[in-house]
Amino acid sequence: MARILLGVSGGIAAYKAVELVRLATAAGHAVRVIQTPASLNFVGRATFEGVTGAPVLVEEFERDPARGSYPGEPALHHDPISHLELARRADAFCVAPASANTIAKLAGGLADNVLTGAALACLAPTVVAPAMNNHMYEHPATRANVELLRSRGVTIVEPGRGRLASRGEWGVGRLADPATILSAVEAELGVAGGALDGLRMLVTAGGTREPIDSVRYVGNRSSGRMGHALAAEGARRGADVTLIAANVALPPPGGVRVVEVETAAELLVAAQAAFAEADVLLMAAAVADFRPAEALEAKIAKTGRDHLSLELEPTEDVLVQLARRRTGHQTLIGFAAEHGEGAIERGRVKLARKGLDAVVVNDISRPEIGFDAPDNEVTIVTAAGETRVPLGSKRDVAAAILDEVEALRASAAEVGNLGPAT
Repeated sequence: MARILLGVSGGIAAYKAVELVRLATAAGHAVRVIQTPASLNFVGRATFEGVTGAPVLVEEFERDPARGSYPGEPALHHDPISHLELARRADAFCVAPASANTIAKLAGGLADNVLTGAALACLAPTVVAPAMNNHMYEHPATRANVELLRSRGVTIVEPGRGRLASRGEWGVGRLADPATILSAVEAELGVAGGALDGLRMLVTAGGTREPIDSVRYVGNRSSGRMGHALAAEGARRGADVTLIAANVALPPPGGVRVVEVETAAELLVAAQAAFAEADVLLMAAAVADFRPAEALEAKIAKTGRDHLSLELEPTEDVLVQLARRRTGHQTLIGFAAEHGEGAIERGRVKLARKGLDAVVVNDISRPEIGFDAPDNEVTIVTAAGETRVPLGSKRDVAAAILDEVEALRASAAEVGNLGPAT
């Protein structure tokens, strides 16, 4: 469902981090572990490698055999800076157990080991679960560091009271139960009991390529970033997500089933196979409207040619084909990449013509939100009106779109037009 980066610092409670990983992987999350050298005194890296199925990093500049990928993902074709790549890809970063020393380093912004360096580089939600001697935890310095982290948006999973590691010691400082820590991580991810929990979501992404010959093709500039963001956000909200990716060069979101296709015809076949079981369709792929009438198996030679003419024929409208098969429990969202003035009006025409619940319109004439840009700005058009989503990251835009999906489904359920899939 999500990529979780787990940082394990030194302390007897490190053994509980193994159970945390077991629970997270059983819930469908992809987990990578980074350890401080001190933590090896309590749990060796081989234990975490066994339960995650992925290499563990301990030294800041050691090579990652998985090249920054999470379980279930293909490795990159180059060697990235390992801990930074893990931090970049993470959907959530959790430090458990977090020792007093590590908490002090996190509060001070130090980056002197693989864990603290990753923490400083990670933009994902962060959860810290302290574990230490009660006097250390109650010391004013530790309390101040914890509150400083909290003020920066870090979620603190408070330790419990009870028997501590040293013989005869009792007090606050016991690592929280692993299930409690995982619940805190999932709450940050938005997958704990969300409105999409258990729904089956079908997302298409990327751009189709229609072959001219064995080398060349007719295509478009879609990167698939928006579709990937939607799939990741759906998984974070608990949906069971299938992503049909057309020529996408991005690492797949964690916890998402991926079906790779190339042409519009292949995308139609894959979408039809998955659509009947879907509760929500998000048709974000840029599907070619035309393809060469004839695709040659060999390469067309340039020699002796002054020009080359192509005859194009229309492809089938994938979204129209799916909409004709829709049932009462399904919510269909189309996407319209429009250029310039009149974009909203054209989106509204598509809404009616294709029988959709909403159309997400973006103006690709603006370079800051065009193809392959990291940000987007859209207008969600429904029968009830229009919702403008301001310029933001595609992750933020995906969240706004799925908020609209939740609202549409809730409204339909109120009037009895929405039932569970059967």
